[in-house]
Amino acid sequence: MTRRLISTGSPFEKTAGYSRAVVQGDWCFVSGTTGYDYATMTMPEPIEAQTRNCLATIAAALAEAGFDLADVVRAHYYVTDRAFVPTVFPILGEIFGAIRPAATMIVCQLNEPEMKIEIEVTALRRGAAG
Repeated sequence: MTRRLISTGSPFEKTAGYSRAVVQGDWCFVSGTTGYDYATMTMPEPIEAQTRNCLATIAAALAEAGFDLADVVRAHYYVTDRAFVPTVFPILGEIFGAIRPAATMIVCQLNEPEMKIEIEVTALRRGAAG
């Protein structure tokens, strides 16, 4: 079974020794993704913008891997303040509402103070499980 690595081109991937996503057979594992705009390597301030950037980066990695957001079966959401949860939920519902992956929301610290949310997902190619 061939392993395929997906990159956003972020220099941090090489520094930290990880891939944005790894495709193994019918599975795609997308690393924790923060709200950076990878074109400019800037982080917007609002949690809403960070959340949308996370999801856009994840969607792009999935697409490059030959998957779609509809293939997501598991999601982990990490936020730095529980006060962000009511703001983030409607955005997640907008994107994942019909998909409804198994999900976990965790309140924690992230690597940099400007990071307010990090999202990681696992996708299984539709139809692969029979």
